[in-house]
Amino acid sequence: MLVSIDKRGSISLPSAVRKDLGLKPGTFLDLTILEGGNLSLSPVAVYPTVRLSDKGLAKLGEARQSGVEQMPDWLRKEMVDAATDTD
Repeated sequence: MLVSIDKRGSISLPSAVRKDLGLKPGTFLDLTILEGGNLSLSPVAVYPTVRLSDKGLAKLGEARQSGVEQMPDWLRKEMVDAATDTD
């Protein structure tokens, strides 16, 4: 399949390819340069990072030490309220 590079260096994947592979807008692809100058694109999952405050980290440590199997309500609330970062 032949595709071209635009002046920004972007390529467009034909809609049939995106549909067959289940690629949606915002899907992250890993670009690998293979032997002989060939390129490989592979979809990858990217998960947001949860950052807890010092107080939240202390509570998480307590929960781990307590051996509680189910997530405590305070931790569930802390995770919902936590800022996320996709970097």
